[in-house]
Amino acid sequence: MRKMIDIEFGSSRYNELVELRYKILLEPLGLKFLDSFRPEEAHYLHIGCVESLDGRLVGGLILAPMDDERIRLMQVAVDTIYQGEGIGRELVKYAEKRAKEAGYSQIVMHAMLFVVGFYEKMGYRSEGEAFDEQGITFMKMVKDI
Repeated sequence: MRKMIDIEFGSSRYNELVELRYKILLEPLGLKFLDSFRPEEAHYLHIGCVESLDGRLVGGLILAPMDDERIRLMQVAVDTIYQGEGIGRELVKYAEKRAKEAGYSQIVMHAMLFVVGFYEKMGYRSEGEAFDEQGITFMKMVKDI
């Protein structure tokens, strides 16, 4: 059994989430997590998925406010041994709920091309053309919540 949790910036759980994001999203691409980004993250909503039995963090993501109406979904990461179990879907649904509770009406994201279909099934729509950022091709996707 798993549960979704809000993670406090700067906490030990936040540090676990940074490590998980690095391991799953950045390291395979040869990118580094730059500590210079940490101050920006103080204003973000950090969400995690933990195993109820042992409290192990198995997934997480970030919601970064853009303006009064839009929030950006970023860095959805699920530990490789738990991928394919629906954790990503649960995380995104919880993030949508939290964004709506916080007063946002739209979620925006830059999705890697191989996950566009996943987000389309969750009601996100592509906007514009695919674009490259740091050698990775993304599609801007949006969803009204």
